[in-house]
Amino acid sequence: MHVPFAAPADASPARPGIEDRLAAMIRVPTVSAGADASGEPFEEFVALLAGLYPLVHAHLAAERIGGFGLVYSWEPANGGDADPVVLMAHYDVVPVAGQEGEWSVPPFEGRVADGLVWGRGALDDKGALCVLLEAVENLLAQGWAPARRVLLCLGPDEEVHGATARAIAATLRERGVRPWMVLDEGGAVTDVPFPGVRGTFAMVGLAEKGVMSVELSAAGTGGHASAPSGLTAVGRVARAVARLNRNPFDVRMPRTVATLLSRLADHAEPRYARAWRLAAANPWLAARLLVAAGGADGAALVRTSLAPTMLAGGSSANVLPSSASAMLNIRVNVGETTAGVVARLRRVIADALVEVRVVEGDEPTPESSSDNPQFALIADAVEAAYPGVATIGYLTTAATDARHWHRFTPAVYRFAPLFMTGEERAGIHGRDERVSIDSLVRGERCYRALLKGLPA
Repeated sequence: MHVPFAAPADASPARPGIEDRLAAMIRVPTVSAGADASGEPFEEFVALLAGLYPLVHAHLAAERIGGFGLVYSWEPANGGDADPVVLMAHYDVVPVAGQEGEWSVPPFEGRVADGLVWGRGALDDKGALCVLLEAVENLLAQGWAPARRVLLCLGPDEEVHGATARAIAATLRERGVRPWMVLDEGGAVTDVPFPGVRGTFAMVGLAEKGVMSVELSAAGTGGHASAPSGLTAVGRVARAVARLNRNPFDVRMPRTVATLLSRLADHAEPRYARAWRLAAANPWLAARLLVAAGGADGAALVRTSLAPTMLAGGSSANVLPSSASAMLNIRVNVGETTAGVVARLRRVIADALVEVRVVEGDEPTPESSSDNPQFALIADAVEAAYPGVATIGYLTTAATDARHWHRFTPAVYRFAPLFMTGEERAGIHGRDERVSIDSLVRGERCYRALLKGLPA
């Protein structure tokens, strides 16, 4: 059930049929991981965008970077040279192979029913991409141009480490681009899982945790399982994983999280408001309170998280394994480093025969400000689409393509202007992913207000 929002003061109409255009995007299965991934759906999607948004493709200079990365450049009305704004989204999606039977509707059907658009990518991230392009198309139809240059950067591989977004950021930097602001997916308009705080908020990511894939591996002596000698390779890796699970990382309070708690206190019931303000002023207490009150979501805000996600080893039930491995997915807290994480893994595992190998790793990002014109612009745009909804900064615990821009600009934010219930959020990377048509309409209005509000 959706929270009823007040009608915006400026409810000027946009093109009808936004739900049908998103449904068309969903029907192109741009899966970027595993056996489902191939170039054909991505070429089809690029061609689809040209048909859905003719004014964007007629008036904005477009180029492809890294194969399927799309960059559209919208020149300012006055030809000025102010630093540009980078607006991002990605159009690849995660697989659904083996889970089709769990969906209420086929995941790539793009069904529109009961005020909702169903399908893989509806929220992550084709819905956000759709409302962004809708806003630009609608403004172009009005003959409008921005006060400063706008770069639309659309990625094809965010779900598999975002190498294209990294290449786009590096390429634009080589050309002298220093963005005034970068805005990508991340937060949304939603509720928050903290006691005593009711209502809906626009959650804007100010920073994000680092992401690592780490492989643990061990070798063993093969032979018949009827005569084992000591710990097998499987047992050694299993013991290492068990030791890590029993010894979670220490808590650490990022500045962004302390600010979040202080802002939430302004909207909390009186008896909880005092507790959240006290927590914001006492990082040690706040970290433990979040772990106790917020469950997994709260704990993820204040400590590096570790999840063993894959195990492999052995070839037969009666053969001693010659090797075994485990894959760890680690989200590195702000203020820590990937090198520090590896050192701690080795110390906790305490087994020289277990190799620790970093497969992929990005450091946590710096923390962008919530007290500057860029954040105020986002808040004003939210107000235009969701009247009365407060805009609050938070720490993004997932990885986004925005992380590749922090080396070039201090103002990097993560927010998709879509309303999501808790049940709908669960559909991201899960089953029955869907978005309401009302959210799409408001999301387009939010981007339109943001573009109109850009300073010269």
